[in-house]
Amino acid sequence: MRRKVGIAALGAVLLWSSHISAQGLPLRNVTFIPQWIPQAQFAGYFVALDKGFYEKQGLNIKILRGGPDHPSSRALEQGDADFATMFLSTAIQKRSRGLKVVNIAQIVQKSALMLVARKSSGIQSPEDINGKKVSVWSGDFQLQPAAFFRKYNLDVTVIPQSSTLNLFLRGGVDVASAMWYNEYHTILSSGLDPEDLTTFLLADFGINFPEDGIYCMEATWESDPETCCRFVRASIEGWLYAFTHPGESMDIVMRYVKEAMTPTNRMHQKWMLERMKDLILPPGLNPDSVGRLRPEDYEPVVQEMSRHGAIQDPPDYAEFARDCAIHVQP
Repeated sequence: MRRKVGIAALGAVLLWSSHISAQGLPLRNVTFIPQWIPQAQFAGYFVALDKGFYEKQGLNIKILRGGPDHPSSRALEQGDADFATMFLSTAIQKRSRGLKVVNIAQIVQKSALMLVARKSSGIQSPEDINGKKVSVWSGDFQLQPAAFFRKYNLDVTVIPQSSTLNLFLRGGVDVASAMWYNEYHTILSSGLDPEDLTTFLLADFGINFPEDGIYCMEATWESDPETCCRFVRASIEGWLYAFTHPGESMDIVMRYVKEAMTPTNRMHQKWMLERMKDLILPPGLNPDSVGRLRPEDYEPVVQEMSRHGAIQDPPDYAEFARDCAIHVQP
């Protein structure tokens, strides 16, 4: 029932469907794509679909499978998806290069990117990293470590990091990059204890790049902001339910994981869900701020990306962010 359209008319993909809600109301067909393969990083969306939260908001949702072969930004641009998740830094860069994406909800409020070293290597503080070999992922993941190195005046040898941590685990580098909710747990599962490691969660060192947000094309927002906000409300309700019903939510997540044949296990996904709660609902966060991109979080990212040369034409906050003014009770 959806048809591909050009970017200028992308909002037209939000069409009334013949599906009927439990309340007897027609549902809108909308499509959503997360930026990666199914895992607990996206638990809230899977839960919202499974528990009928999207339907309650008048939406009939199809969740596409993201990943390296299906970039979420490309799905938005081509009209294959109405909504997508992206890292804030990715979306800022895409917007600066002409892709008219807008942030309609900032789900993850705190960066999960970290640097990890063995204490046996003598690394106890940022200054101890000077002169060491550090493995770093490419693309957006380079920005925060580079800012960390500049902040502490570190001269390091940067080694490209692959999809595994084998280089670090085998002693090929002194420091590795990791996501707190993912690779860090992989390191622990390899046999190393937290007491064996020195960790630098970059957000705790003043280098916070909020990560997963919900995005749509500007034309989609302008065409139907109410549907956009309904999607946000249902998604946040899904996240809050996932955090208060972790066992049930893990059952839902693992069903999607198995369907996608994601190489993981329930224990790892449970760790991921727990860390996502820490990132989405960090201590001290005002409940009314759930899902909101604050200017004071946005501007430092833009400034650092400009300083690093990642963007040439920084988008203004007012043109980049939209506020659904939502507050969903647990």
